[in-house]
Order: sequence, then C-alpha cells, then structure tokens
Amino acid sequence: MCGICGFVDVGKAFPPGEYETMVERMAGTLVHRGPDDRGSWVDEEAGVALGHRRLAILDLSREGRQPMVSHSGRLIIVYNGETYNYRTIREELPNVVWRGSSDTEVMLEACEHWGVEEALEWFVGMFAFALWDREERVLYLVRDRLGIKPLYYGSAGGTLVFASELKAFHAYPTFQADIDREGLARFLRLGYVPEPLTIYRGIRKLPPGTIVRVHFERMSEWSEPRPYWSAQEIARRGLSNPFVGTGEAAVQALDVLLDEAVALRMIADVPLGALLSGGIDSSVVVAKMCTASPGRVKTFTIGFAETEYDEAPSARRVARHLGTDHTEFILTPEESRSLIPSLPELYDEPFADSSQIPTALLCRLTRESVTVALSGDGGDELFAGYTRHVFGPDLWRRISGLPLGIRRMAGGWFSRLSPRLMHGAYQVLDPLLKSQNRQRQPAEKFRKLASVLDVTSPGELYQRLVSQWRDPAAVVIGVTGENQSPVLGWRGEGTAGVAGEMMLADLVTYLPGDILSKIDRASMGFGLEVRVPLLDHRVVEFAWTLPMHLKVWEGKGKWILRQVLDKYVPRDLVERPKMGFAVPLASWLRGPLRDWAEDLLAEERLKREGYFRPEPVRQVWRDHLTGKSPGQHQLWCVLMFEAWLARWG
Repeated sequence: MCGICGFVDVGKAFPPGEYETMVERMAGTLVHRGPDDRGSWVDEEAGVALGHRRLAILDLSREGRQPMVSHSGRLIIVYNGETYNYRTIREELPNVVWRGSSDTEVMLEACEHWGVEEALEWFVGMFAFALWDREERVLYLVRDRLGIKPLYYGSAGGTLVFASELKAFHAYPTFQADIDREGLARFLRLGYVPEPLTIYRGIRKLPPGTIVRVHFERMSEWSEPRPYWSAQEIARRGLSNPFVGTGEAAVQALDVLLDEAVALRMIADVPLGALLSGGIDSSVVVAKMCTASPGRVKTFTIGFAETEYDEAPSARRVARHLGTDHTEFILTPEESRSLIPSLPELYDEPFADSSQIPTALLCRLTRESVTVALSGDGGDELFAGYTRHVFGPDLWRRISGLPLGIRRMAGGWFSRLSPRLMHGAYQVLDPLLKSQNRQRQPAEKFRKLASVLDVTSPGELYQRLVSQWRDPAAVVIGVTGENQSPVLGWRGEGTAGVAGEMMLADLVTYLPGDILSKIDRASMGFGLEVRVPLLDHRVVEFAWTLPMHLKVWEGKGKWILRQVLDKYVPRDLVERPKMGFAVPLASWLRGPLRDWAEDLLAEERLKREGYFRPEPVRQVWRDHLTGKSPGQHQLWCVLMFEAWLARWG
C-alpha cells in the first residue's frame, strides 16, 4: 500500500525546476502511507509531476519502486493498492521481459498492451492510480470498483492536482483551503462527506469504479468521471438474472468464491494476519485463512474495560476454536481517549464515526506484529447485516398503514421520553425477547424509531435512519434546505424492495464514505495494509443475484453467510446482538471529555467562525448534559469538525 500525488501544470505557473521539489513536498505529507521508500517523476515540458510513498508488500526490491515507467517508456504510473491476480494477468501478456515480480509492473504493461479500460476488466483488487501517457499526453486517474482506496483531485490555481489524502494539497503552493458548506452540511447529516464532495471547494473524491481522463490540451475534460463498473448496474443485472438454484447450491457457490477471494488476498512478501471481532464476517474470513494457510494464522482483537462494548470474549472463543495465534489488546478508557487529539491529523477530512477510535488503536497495535491484515468489512452491505435491512421493510409496512397525524403524535410523545425511562422500559421487555432481537443501547433505538414515524416514503425512512442531524440546513450557515439532495444512492425504482434499496444505498454511499474511509485512514496512518476479501467484485456481483430470502430469514440477516460459517465454527460462538465497534461516547462527553467539548462548542467560538448557528448546537449540548435527550452522535459531528478546523482551517 502506498500514497500517491501529483499535478499537471498546463499553464506553466511555476518554473519547471520547481516541479520535483513541489511534488516531493506533497509526497512527504503521505509518509505514513509509505514509510519504506519514496520516488518522483517529472516531465517538465508537459508540466507533469508524479510523487509516490511506498509501503513495500510485493517485490521488496528496487524493481518494485515507483513511479514506474513501462518497458517502452510510454506510460508512467503511481499506484496505491494491490492487484491480487497479477500472476494470472502476467501469463496473458506475451513478449514481456519482466524486470521484477511486482503487481505494479504487470498493471503497467497490461494498460499498455490492452489500453486502460480493457485492462481494468482484468484487475481483481483495490487500487487508486494515476497513469501518464507520454504519447497521447493524457493523464488517467482511476479508482477501484468499490472505493476501497481513496483518490482526491481538483483544481488549485488552474492546475490539476491529485492525491491519496487531502493533506497533500496543503503542500501545493496555490491550493486554497476554502470550505464547501454543502459538503459540511452533508457531513453533519451523515458523519462523513459523501462522494463526490469533499470539505473543500474545487476538490472532489473520484467516485468508485470511475476514470477521469485529463488531456493536456483540453483541460476542461477532466471534470466528468466516467464509470467502468457500476454497483447500481450490477444490482440491476443481478435482480434481472437471479440465482435459480437451491439454497444449498447458493451456499456452495459462495463458499467457493470466498475460498478464492481470501486465498488471493493472502499473497504477500511480508508478515500477514487478520482483524477478528468474533462476528460473522471476520470469522468467515479467518476460517477461510486457516484452511488456506499451512501455518497458524495470526489474529488480532481489541477488548474494552466497559463490558457493554467489549467484543474480545467472542473473538477469543472463535480464535480458540480455529486454532489461531491470537493477540488480544485490552484498552483502558484513558488509552482510547488519548487518541482523540490526533484524529484530525489521521482523518484529514471531518469524520465522525466514533468507531474510528478503536479501529485506529487496533490497527496501530496490529502493525507491531504484521504489515498486512485481512478484515471482514463489506459483509453487512452485501448480505443484509444492518438492523435497517432486516426490520426496515416491516417498519415501513406498519407505519405507512397508519394515518400520518397519529404517527406524528406518537413520534412526538416518544421523543419526549428521557433516555433513562426508555432504558428502564427496555429492561422490562428484554427477558421476553429472543436473543437475536435484543438491542445494544436501546434508548438510541427507541429515539431513532420516534424520529421516523412521520416519514412518507421508503427513501425518507432510509434517510432518517442514517442521519445524525435531521435538518443540517438549520445548523450550517449559508446552506438552504433546497440544497440538500434527498438520499444519495437511493434509486427509488422499488425493483429491489425496501431492503434491497437500503442495501444498495449503503453499498454506494455508507460503505465507501464511512466504512472504507475509516479503515483506510486507521490502517494507513500506521503503515498497515488492510485487505477486504468480501468486497472482491465477483463476490459483490454474485451477492446481487441472490434472492432476499437467502439473506434475511426468520428475522435475521446474513443467512447465506451464516451457512458458510457453520462449516467451520459452531453457531453458538458467533450468535450475539450486533455490536459494531462502539465507544461509550455519551458518558465520555458528560465526564472526562466535557471540558474539551465545552471549549469546542463555546457560543463565542461558533459565532466567530461562522459555520454553525450556535443556538441549535448549544441546545443539543445542554439536553445531552442534563440527560433530557441523547445527542452524542450529533455532537460528535460538530466536535470532529471543530477539532478538524483547529488543525486544518
């Protein structure tokens, strides 16, 4: 894994002799992504500069260094990621005298032999790369199908700039860090800035599965990404041509696909392990690794002193059953909170998924033992793993059958209940519920239910369920409600049903914007490469052919994935309420983080900065402190922006 950056200075705003210095300065901000080596390449006549920081995983020799020039000298690439099937592709390329054994060289020669778009059809992996064609004088920017690896691009003083992380742009002389208030409003709603927006005006995220083609003489062409693979199209195709075999045949087919996906991602020239939570997704991945590995697989888990948030016992049981070489880190609250000051540096765009804290700590500790780790990310989006996928359709059927006026009254009544009263009511009901229907943090679930009772469509239901601030335009100064598009990723065609529409929306928004961004920054911040076999695009394509009853059965999601795991791990070791990777944010904000939060949320500070209206923010803060209503997730969004602004503003 690596960090890439560069620019195309068509207007020759700077003397050519400065290009190498500037691109190396940009690359220097990405040293955490590639601590092993650095490199740059400059074409002064064309005004092109490419920079690279290397984390050596395959071909540790100098022959794997980047930027890399093709054998003919025509193409130059800087590349972040892994193409796992590079050995197969290598066999398909005739008459090449190979210099080394890296996947980068294979990708480069494949692009020259077949052309960029045809070569992309061959690549199985995660990647973001920039490719300069000296003959056509064209720069290609490419991002992998699911958005596993990041790539930012945009204009800085008329120059095209690109990089793996936003912090690299700050090293470019003409970059203006002007905050995009539309991006800020989306962040306040979702807890992350969704593609293609960023927190900066003029800078965009390259959407997953797209190419930007920048012609030297026609710079205006670079503004429109072109898809080479589309999750929406894959979903449509899968729904039109569903799997027609038995459930047993579907389980067998998925089992085989996962065998290959995991085995490919175990190819490395450095120590390798896995992140194990003890849940279904990571347990499937580790079980497959144990089958494919001749030795004991190294697994890593973080545990917490707060038992309500502790996944370590589940992971420990799975590791013991599979016989892995298991390492368990038990973190104190003080250790967890100590990371918070460094979050704006690690996540150099505002990011407010509080599981960023344990994720980063797990990656930091894992890196002490291995350089590559596999994870189970992606299983929820593909196989109906979120509560909204399982209960959303039934919830919509029930509330849509009631008069809107009654629903509004009920929602208002529920919303006025205190968290303490909600929790007490749940404690009475808890013994009567089946284990799979029990909930962590029930007060939050009750309040979320109250917030959706007045929705008028499945799309609005989804938006409410994934929103932190219901009306960001009431909080962000300079943004109107009309500027808030309904639901990113929601097609509204109804062909996939409510659950399918929610899963697809999650796949194209929440997955790249939150889950994959979180694991990329958390891992690369400490020089760890994390691979996600469940997001092999062939697994994704197969998952969309499966009828919903093979995903959701008897009130539980991931039916087919559970059947695969049953071959390796007893069901009772992984059956537990879904936890996520949470931290006790509510109590932290009322206790040890209160002074820190109060400083960032001070009314005078908010007025002076001019981004947030102080009144709604301060009201949520007061209600949270008094226990009137839980506002920790809303507050965390504001706090993460304020902490980010203090570092990067």
